[in-house]
Amino acid sequence: MTPALDPANAFHPFGPAHLSVIFLTFLVPLFFAALVRGGRRPRLERGFAIVLSALLTVNFLGYATFIRRHGGLDWAQTLPMQLCDWAMVVIIVALLTHRRSWFDVAYFWGIGGTFQAILTPNLPFNFPDIRFISFFTAHCGIVAGIIFLMVARGFRPHFNSIGRTLFWSEIYLGVALLVDYLTGVNYGFLLHKPEAASILDFLSDSRPVYILQLNGLAILFFLLLYAPFALFDFARYRRATR
Repeated sequence: MTPALDPANAFHPFGPAHLSVIFLTFLVPLFFAALVRGGRRPRLERGFAIVLSALLTVNFLGYATFIRRHGGLDWAQTLPMQLCDWAMVVIIVALLTHRRSWFDVAYFWGIGGTFQAILTPNLPFNFPDIRFISFFTAHCGIVAGIIFLMVARGFRPHFNSIGRTLFWSEIYLGVALLVDYLTGVNYGFLLHKPEAASILDFLSDSRPVYILQLNGLAILFFLLLYAPFALFDFARYRRATR
């Protein structure tokens, strides 16, 4: 049976606990990346990648076990079918293999999707509830891995990274729509908008239009996330051609 929500322990957007996890999401990976940047301390770099990957994996499996035993949910409601679940797998592979192609997808999914979940979480529970800890461990861990690879390894997206990410995004969309149809679970918020306030509230209430708008919103976010790198490349090109 699902434990009742204590009003005194309700989640407060941008309250002390929320702001603390956002701060740590940036501080921790930046600290370790600064220690290993430029190939210094390769063992420490590898260790951080392994520890973060293990933390994400154990957190996912542990929370799935907890929610099945205490949350009153069946197997269909605990499938790894949220986009953040797929982003978690991608960033783990990127951390352990240092493959830029995996980082590309992790960057756009993690910053475009997972970071939005950190800022506007669909979460009623506050710290120290286990659901608060698990939610932010999963989401902040993904973003922390991206920041670490960008600073420690100098990884960054390129224009062709957008096409690669769109390809995998459409695969996710197709699989998630099928799973949602078979289970009735709102994976990827493809059946309806999240209960918590989010940017999706501005989209259509017509489901076919809503799905099309989600695709358009994804492309817009990907372009915006790539824009700083495009401007940097353009400025560097202009300097080089003077």
